[in-house]
Amino acid sequence: MWKMVTLLLLFLAIGVHIVEGRGPVHANGTIPEQVHIAATEDPTSITVTWITFASTTSSIVMFALSGKSLTNSVNGTMKSFEDDKTTRYVHTVILTKLTPGQAYDYQCGSKDGWSKVFTLHTLYEGPYWSPRFLVFGDLGYKNGLCLPNMMKETAAGHFDAILHVGDIAYDLYEVGDEYMRQVEPMVSTIPYMLCPGNHEEHANFTHYRNRYSMPGGHENIFYSWNVGPVHIISFSTEVYYFLQYGPELPKWQYEWIEEDLKVANSPENRAKHPWIITMGHRPMYCSDFDGDDCNRASCLVRVGVPIFHTYGLEDLFYNYGVDVELWGHEHNYERTWPMYNYTIYNGSYSQPYVNPKAPVHLITGAAGNHEGHDRVNPSANWMAYSSMDFTYSRMTVFNSTHLLWEQVDTSQDAKVIDTILIVKDKHGPEAWK
Repeated sequence: MWKMVTLLLLFLAIGVHIVEGRGPVHANGTIPEQVHIAATEDPTSITVTWITFASTTSSIVMFALSGKSLTNSVNGTMKSFEDDKTTRYVHTVILTKLTPGQAYDYQCGSKDGWSKVFTLHTLYEGPYWSPRFLVFGDLGYKNGLCLPNMMKETAAGHFDAILHVGDIAYDLYEVGDEYMRQVEPMVSTIPYMLCPGNHEEHANFTHYRNRYSMPGGHENIFYSWNVGPVHIISFSTEVYYFLQYGPELPKWQYEWIEEDLKVANSPENRAKHPWIITMGHRPMYCSDFDGDDCNRASCLVRVGVPIFHTYGLEDLFYNYGVDVELWGHEHNYERTWPMYNYTIYNGSYSQPYVNPKAPVHLITGAAGNHEGHDRVNPSANWMAYSSMDFTYSRMTVFNSTHLLWEQVDTSQDAKVIDTILIVKDKHGPEAWK
């Protein structure tokens, strides 16, 4: 009980609005809410998205460099989607020709109603800077115990982008409006980049596909983007588990990922963005006792669709030299040794993460939700570290050779409980030799 009281007080202290109930906050359904931003394939552009509960005459963002009058305006688009209870209107505006590495004030809406003024931070341009990521998965509207600390760090300017590795709100159909209001102070300031989890499944992922505006034009299911020295690939593990929504989806996604990896591995692109990092929800490996697929050698994400074992991702990622694989789903934190096909490939005995010979898997699914924790199995020899506390992750990619990972434990006063520095003198499949 005391944890929930503490959480409520922290939410109130940092300005998190807790609004119960579906539908609009305002009596006037044309007032923008749930404002969030996303990166595009161009670092001088940002996508702004919001929701209203009534149609509006237009979708406009007014903006300017922070501290100046909002004299610039861009028009966007509006679409609607329905579930069995509510119609929502999703507004999307792309801001272009922004100055990299700057703060901009912005306000969204129309003559039918305006949001408050927000401040966003654009990403730097080019590969020669050190992006800082907030990484987490499985964050619920209820019992989101890591959220206050993550919001404080974001407000303090500690991160450049957010990577949410699936399971959003628990779930978007039931509490998506409440959740997006709750996280708005955080996701309206830096890009909020997501991948779908199993809890987004309702009605063929309708809420996930419609609420967000990831780049790439594939309804947010899979996409990639470059940031500093990193190429990030986001994809859906759920295509292997919900075949009723399209048995062809594993094939389509696999072919898209392979083509993306081919392009990313061209000498020119790998030189500019040497780190390739993937993010998907259900992991290939895990060491807990809950009976999930990742406990099995036949894990679908790893080896492919049932019976045929085609379109599995482990060989694909290994063969194209993926460096780090980010996962959620398991309600704990787990870090593997560098591994491939259940075999450890450390760089050396004393320095396992210096020039590792296989990808590193990081599971960060303990941001907090009503389902509780998953108990870990300490006997898995390929698991280097695990925790069952409420945690989230910081990832800093300093340059082409050094990546820092920190795991933050909110139940221990935001103590960093695990740190690794991955050092790579070369990238790509040749790094495994």
